[in-house]
Amino acid sequence: MNIRIFWLILIFAFSMTSMMSQNKITLKGVISDSQSSETLIGVNILFPELKTGATTNEYGFYSITIPEGTYNVVISYLGYAPISETISLIENTNKDFSLVESVESLNEVILTENVEKLNIRKPQMSLNAMSANTIKAIPVVFGEADVIKSITLLPGVTTAGEGASGFNVRGGAADQNLILLDEATIYNSSHLFGFFSVFNPDAIKDLKLYKGGIPARYGGRVSSVLDIYQKEGNKNKFHMNGGIGIISSRLLAEGPINKGTGSFLLGGRATYAHLFLPLFDLDNKAYFYDLNTKISYKLNESNNIYLSGYFGRDVLSFNDSFKNTYGNTVLNFRWNHLFSDKLFSNLSLIYSDYYYGLNLNFIGFNWDSGIRNANVKYDFKHYVSNNITLQYGLNSIYHKFNPGEIKPSSEDSGINPDKLIDKYAFENAFYLDVDQKLSDKIQLSYGLRYSTFLRLGQDELNMYANDEPVIFNKELQIYEKADPIAINTYKRGKVLKSFGNLEPRLAIAYLLEDNSSVKASYNRLSQYLHLLSNTSSPTPLDIWTPSGMYTEPQILDQVALGYFRNFKSDVFSLELETFYKTVKNRIDYIDGADLIANDAIEQIILNGEARAYGMEILFRKNTGRFKGWIAYTLSRSEQRTPGKNDSEPGINNGEWYKTAYDKTHDVSFTASYDFTKKWRFNANFLFQTGQPVTYPNAQYEYNGITIPNYGFRNQYRLPTYNRLDLSATYTPKPDKTSGRQGEWIFGIYNVYNRYNAASITFAENRDTGVNEATRLSIFGIVPSVSYNFKF
Repeated sequence: MNIRIFWLILIFAFSMTSMMSQNKITLKGVISDSQSSETLIGVNILFPELKTGATTNEYGFYSITIPEGTYNVVISYLGYAPISETISLIENTNKDFSLVESVESLNEVILTENVEKLNIRKPQMSLNAMSANTIKAIPVVFGEADVIKSITLLPGVTTAGEGASGFNVRGGAADQNLILLDEATIYNSSHLFGFFSVFNPDAIKDLKLYKGGIPARYGGRVSSVLDIYQKEGNKNKFHMNGGIGIISSRLLAEGPINKGTGSFLLGGRATYAHLFLPLFDLDNKAYFYDLNTKISYKLNESNNIYLSGYFGRDVLSFNDSFKNTYGNTVLNFRWNHLFSDKLFSNLSLIYSDYYYGLNLNFIGFNWDSGIRNANVKYDFKHYVSNNITLQYGLNSIYHKFNPGEIKPSSEDSGINPDKLIDKYAFENAFYLDVDQKLSDKIQLSYGLRYSTFLRLGQDELNMYANDEPVIFNKELQIYEKADPIAINTYKRGKVLKSFGNLEPRLAIAYLLEDNSSVKASYNRLSQYLHLLSNTSSPTPLDIWTPSGMYTEPQILDQVALGYFRNFKSDVFSLELETFYKTVKNRIDYIDGADLIANDAIEQIILNGEARAYGMEILFRKNTGRFKGWIAYTLSRSEQRTPGKNDSEPGINNGEWYKTAYDKTHDVSFTASYDFTKKWRFNANFLFQTGQPVTYPNAQYEYNGITIPNYGFRNQYRLPTYNRLDLSATYTPKPDKTSGRQGEWIFGIYNVYNRYNAASITFAENRDTGVNEATRLSIFGIVPSVSYNFKF
């Protein structure tokens, strides 16, 4: 019945919009950079006489349907010289535009790209965008431009702390973020346990972070979507750029394949600090390397193909006794096809693999785990009329989960081989998105996504009495693992458990004045995968597991309301949003849970719920010599995990408790100042409430050993976190536009050398026998210097 409703809505939308689009002329085409032929995202195509327009999609394509006639059309994109010309439309017309980079505007590109500019009229809200230039301008540790650390300067986005991987959005967990690179899923977004992100800023073309009001074309996670597209490469001439830093370097090459028709892009990064460790008589290693690739080719006016990929690895080793290797591999083949002037399609075939390997020679075994999936996506964008645009499509993903396999590392190893049970699942979705302009003041965006998840057969599956893998011991007042009453085997094609969810989306924008509006949104999302981790941030050893017999999918409902305003001809902008969201079926772990090599994870988890609510403020200065923003978030993130009945306490007696990523106050300030043509200064300051932790509230002695007793979960907090970073960029020849060009970047991370607490642990002092707290800090002050070049 649910699928029938979905298709009825789709057919109704088609029939209604077809009637509205009769007797119109369609203008379509592609807009690109005149030098590189790189397509441009979000370019404005405006018809002033009609007070209407369009924007280019992720592939630079636009389509607009207007009455027959002669009009003035204006093409504008920040950082490029605008085009204004008269067009006579008497029949459907294809017209491409090439924009020339504006030298006068270059200084304003640093913190403002068109994708970052606040759009008052569109209903899309809770969306932040960044350009590669913005990311490169933000001071970070070791002087390495970092995507993840840059987005944490936005309202509603935080990290678990220094040296911690992942990010949290509006009080959500790190595993609730969908991270896409050219539409392929990235399962671990960090290098070296969070010190760097996996994204090479030189290869990035467009970045958008959806915190709420998420369109129906996205699904599978309940907190946010980070959607990143790589550059296509220069179609006209060979070009190289890169950077050399203290501990890492990067290089990117791009150029034409059959000039003007196709292009390639090849970029790589690597660290080399470990090469200097032998000078200090250290035989340890900690490094990463990654590779970005992309090939694009225009077959004809209606067909384009793309092949893109990413490969990254981290290596951490201590002498010959320990070696840890992990990383992502993704590959995506895409085919763009234009069925008509109004119907654009994209077919994607995607492979994604996250691998984790551990070699412990001092014990004598190797450990391998990971997750793989094959994904087929077919998306359509239908420019029905000037007032209505449809996006619809389908998505099917086959998952294979390898929780872990132990193998002896040598013939004389005393370790016996062991394999945790592989798990399999099939995830499908159909969606419809509608963007509709009701009047000059009201615009709507609404949609529906229907998702299904099939947990497939596996070699061994535990069965429990009353389907309860966790039991409560009333005598000891603790939760314990239940013993299986049977172990069943199922063929791969057997569906063990199926889920289906309707996920409606709605957003509305009401224009108060030409420069201000109010917006509201609601969305429901489903997440069928769970990250098994009892730390505050993901680690490479964490395991993904699918919903199934004993684990229900997470279901989110979020509402948001916002006020948006531009000031003084868009020089300043203000975004004010409030949000409230709830998540059903959020798991938590019983006390003493052991996640390592656990083949029956259902025995240590309890089912609960989560909620988060708050207010976000973002004030920007978009142009001029001084640019930047101030972001403030006031929020609360809580979880409740009651027992299965009134006789069980659950966690924290079934009361609401703070999640590990709850931060009441989060303030960030980011600024850029163009002192001269040669010198530019950048700064960012952060202040955050300390993350929740669990401290001991008492101690007792057992067999002469003092043991701490821990109180309620996440009842206390680490000290507040604050930090100031500065950088200066020196460009020796700023007016040089050809040949080799370079710039020096000097940075200081944590200027006033504050030792922020990453954790506080409690242990017995060997000398005094008294329990004491030990504070761990990752960084003090860190200077850096790097050199960027291009030619």
